[in-house]
Amino acid sequence: MRIIREIEELKTAREALEGSVGFVPTMGALHQGHLSLIRKAKSENDHLIVSVFVNPTQFLPGEDLEAYPRREEADCRICEVAGVDILFMPEISSVYREDEVTLKAPAYLGYILEGNRRPGHFDGVVRVVMKLFGLTRPTSAYFGKKDAQQLRIIEKMVEDLFLPVRIVPVDTVREEDGLALSSRNVYLGEEERRRALSIARSLKRASRLVMAGELESETIKAQMHEIMKEIEVEYVEIVDRDFRPLQRVEIHNTIILVAARVGKTRLIDNLWL
Repeated sequence: MRIIREIEELKTAREALEGSVGFVPTMGALHQGHLSLIRKAKSENDHLIVSVFVNPTQFLPGEDLEAYPRREEADCRICEVAGVDILFMPEISSVYREDEVTLKAPAYLGYILEGNRRPGHFDGVVRVVMKLFGLTRPTSAYFGKKDAQQLRIIEKMVEDLFLPVRIVPVDTVREEDGLALSSRNVYLGEEERRRALSIARSLKRASRLVMAGELESETIKAQMHEIMKEIEVEYVEIVDRDFRPLQRVEIHNTIILVAARVGKTRLIDNLWL
């Protein structure tokens, strides 16, 4: 595995690659969720590039940029064992410049739900992903379905800007107790983790309701809120694949989204139907 930190070195290395290139962008602190992306990308491409970059432009003032977990040595070992060809780990000063051309998230999709609570967050996401796509020029890029709104915005960016890259959604990986894998799970104490499990339980209840024929969104959301009454729920929303609110679940076109705070830790999860 080749570890690259400089832009020009990455450009040269990319030029030398023949065949298909899979790309997995990450912010590090890699876990089994990231590994599921890496393994899928590895299985579908001739070459694999992974980036580890804690992107400052997607953090809002007061968020956990400085506290965000960083495990560079462990990330390098994980990538090497997983068969990554190039691990790109740039410095912030290499990626961003003063008074540069920028890209913004779409006005609707970028400023509802996660975008409403974290205004400007998705502007930072599309800004860095566009840069990384330009540097790696991937055949396919892999993103987790847990970050469903981010995934849809990146798909739309590719569609709207006619980018020659295939976006591959990958299913959420969960721990044995059902908690969706996240780098922020390390912030949870034992009691907080117990309460956080109500998020996954609420989604399981929603799934069972739909399987039993209950399609009314308000009914489903009310039961989910009841299960999560021990935690601070920011939102429960039922939307279609373009994130338009649904009054009734549409099979094969619905995502149920949850955001909640458990102690000081903010968690998101979802169910695709």
